[in-house]
Amino acid sequence: MRTALLFLLAALMPAQALAANQVALDNSVFVERVTTDAAGKQRVLLEEPKVVVPGDRLVFVLAYRNAGAQAADKFVVTNPMPAAVRFADAGDARALVSIDGGKQWGLLSDLAVSMSDGTRRAAQPADVTHIRWAFQNPIPVGGTGKLMFRGVVK
Repeated sequence: MRTALLFLLAALMPAQALAANQVALDNSVFVERVTTDAAGKQRVLLEEPKVVVPGDRLVFVLAYRNAGAQAADKFVVTNPMPAAVRFADAGDARALVSIDGGKQWGLLSDLAVSMSDGTRRAAQPADVTHIRWAFQNPIPVGGTGKLMFRGVVK
């Protein structure tokens, strides 16, 4: 499982970011755990993923900061889904997904998968291969923020 975790963390690196804008990206991944205290109240904890097993819910966080001398215009971040993880939620209305390796993009609800018999079915979270954020507004000098998505270990 340690090898799978290392692969998972390596796969978190964004595949594409417009480097000319000099926006720095810092990637983190957490395991989402639900605990119940003595009073019966549930709490959601984000923990460092020391060991992950199938069914664990993961939260991927991409923190960005414009380290350049000018606003970062038309900034795009594209992140492949790690092979060991099924997409669960983008958590952000700006996020688009791809189900074909990054050739076409859209909301998951708008995408369809071509079947071998020529029919099409609605795309499902397990079909997602990439996630992308395309910023509509420039990121100001020194501007920061976070992008996130959730997945489940296969």
